[in-house]
Amino acid sequence: MTPIAAGIIGSVFLLVLLFLGMPIAFVMMFVGFLGISYLASVNAALPVVANTVYETAAYYPYTIIPLFILMGSFAGGAGITAKLYGSFDKWFRKLPGGLGIATIAACACFAALSGSSVAAAAAMGTIAIPEMRRFKYDPALAVGVVAAGGTLSFLIPPSLGFVVYGMLTEQSIGKLLVSGIMPGIVLSLAFIVVIVVKVKLDPSLAPVTPGRVSWKEKFLALGGIWETMLVFVIVMGGIYLGFVNPTEAGAIGATALFVIVISKLKLTLKSLSTALLEATRISVLVLFLVAGANVFSYFLALSTIPASVSAWMAALHVSKYVVLSIIIVIYLILGCFLDAISMMVLTMPVIFPVVKTLGFDPIWFGVVCVIMMEAGLITPPVGLNVYTLAGVVKDVPMSTIFRGSMPFLIAMLAVTVLIAVFPGIALYLPSMMGR
Repeated sequence: MTPIAAGIIGSVFLLVLLFLGMPIAFVMMFVGFLGISYLASVNAALPVVANTVYETAAYYPYTIIPLFILMGSFAGGAGITAKLYGSFDKWFRKLPGGLGIATIAACACFAALSGSSVAAAAAMGTIAIPEMRRFKYDPALAVGVVAAGGTLSFLIPPSLGFVVYGMLTEQSIGKLLVSGIMPGIVLSLAFIVVIVVKVKLDPSLAPVTPGRVSWKEKFLALGGIWETMLVFVIVMGGIYLGFVNPTEAGAIGATALFVIVISKLKLTLKSLSTALLEATRISVLVLFLVAGANVFSYFLALSTIPASVSAWMAALHVSKYVVLSIIIVIYLILGCFLDAISMMVLTMPVIFPVVKTLGFDPIWFGVVCVIMMEAGLITPPVGLNVYTLAGVVKDVPMSTIFRGSMPFLIAMLAVTVLIAVFPGIALYLPSMMGR
């Protein structure tokens, strides 16, 4: 059997085991081990698995993962989510779909403190949805806004998506995090445009919120966002200016939010233990996924599939943007069945060499990739944000949540096209870091 044939059979076997329900980290590790054993030897495969797992767990920069998770947990514990929503509600409530706009703005600011989109959707769902329903907002619009707004935590730094992408592709995590700032703002604005257009076309979707808010109340409400802005400026400003590396910035951010929680007298032994356990659980999950992906990558490298696919793609007489469009469609399809990080670790061993061969900037592609991972959070039938909201708002059918999310999925695709046409949206800030 040729190495390429072995690689194809291994990839098919991997998909079969995935659909049988085997955890993706162990599927990739197991198939990678079998493939290396066949193409080299068992004596070569055993050290690869052992060394990969150890090196992944022992690599110091990866401690950024639990630190980013802790930031989100402490932010939620400090009541920052409710304060953000209250602040933006005062400013936007008189606009078409004002409560929805306030929800998107609050999600974007919460994303600046949390790398977990599921946590953002759950936190905002408990605050924003009851308020929108109280003012007779259409249920599909209300839940769709929160489901889509929650995905911003995967793009706006500190983003777990960029950390995993950087780990898999050996790109600068600091530059990747900074590259998500402007696209995150553009995507937030795109979501707001979707809300305004929908409500303009059908005002019954979002009745105007009664009551008048004075300018004094509006400016006083800005006090609810100072903690978020302070921590974001310290963390991302430190990375951008080169004062700290991403791991140190994560530690500073987690410490700052820890102090804020203590100062508000909202830290309990139960909340602290929950935050630490969640950070441990997600960190172990991600590190095993990355280790499994690395073992599978060794197998694919031996099979020569990535090099062959890259050469074949380069030889095609089509625009590289046609290939990019195919990759985006593949991600849309995979997003219907896999969670965001699993999608990334499964595809990067093959897709990233193709992207480099076509001449796309790796940092730019990281932004496109993360936006498509975001899309997977709200696509049926496996949208994690949708499942999260279904648990928060038990009387709204899951089909309604998916239906409400679809216009925002179109906005994500539109922003992806915009970033493809104007790559500077993603690359301007990182390029300034290199000077």
